[in-house]
Amino acid sequence: MMLIYLRKNSITLLCLALVFTLACKKKTEVEVLKEKKGIQIANDAKFGAVLTDSTGKTLYFFASDVAGTTNCTGACETTWPPYYSANVSTDLNVKTTEINTIVRADGKKQSTYKGYPLYYYKDDAEIGQIKGDGVAGIWFVAKPDYSLMVANAQLTGANGKQYTKTYVEGTGKTVYFTDAAGRTLYAFSPDKNNKNTFTTDLTKNGIWPIYEAELKSLPSVITKDLVGVIDVTTIGKKQLTYKGWPLYYFAQDAVRGDNKGVSIGAAPGFWPVLTVASTVAPN
Repeated sequence: MMLIYLRKNSITLLCLALVFTLACKKKTEVEVLKEKKGIQIANDAKFGAVLTDSTGKTLYFFASDVAGTTNCTGACETTWPPYYSANVSTDLNVKTTEINTIVRADGKKQSTYKGYPLYYYKDDAEIGQIKGDGVAGIWFVAKPDYSLMVANAQLTGANGKQYTKTYVEGTGKTVYFTDAAGRTLYAFSPDKNNKNTFTTDLTKNGIWPIYEAELKSLPSVITKDLVGVIDVTTIGKKQLTYKGWPLYYFAQDAVRGDNKGVSIGAAPGFWPVLTVASTVAPN
């Protein structure tokens, strides 16, 4: 009888140990799933979906980094510390293919999203604060779904000449609009308000492709009432507009940050870039 009793107790203890082990294992797996690493998406009442680090601290894009390299160095880093994490993201809503790493001139690593180096803002003292958006008109909260983005760069035409924002030869950065990946957007100066007069066939669309995009988030310098979508019936596509100007790419802009199209046409600026100061397209 004693032997049977011991066996029963041994089996009971073994089962309890197994249940305890499985429970611990299950708890550990849940804890691991809850542990946030890398870039996360947070929802803000004003800005909607924004990118943060694993603790919830807000991340930013710098318009001067349109070419994909960092232009915030030295004293700039004190105000805008670079963000880097060896962990890409544990957030299932983040497209990890959009995240990469660059090596800065000082040898330090910096994480990027859609090619834009990511930064913190020193005055965001608390988790969830977004005080850096719109600073100087060239710093914007990092978002996963911008339809338009802002660049701050030198205009250099396909002819190799440099231009100012008034399209005279000279140096100096111009603040203009791009798509979310830093590709320059243009207007066609003969176009009318919400009317594409250039794209009469697919051949022309191959030279100056229309900008097809769903209207989602916009940088804070652009309000949604300034952006629209039109039908380009000649090729059966939809085109995004800004202040009534249909938006185009230039096929010869081979890499992000290129703005070669400014020198094409009857005179520099015949295909202008779009800016906050652009006038409304004529009727």
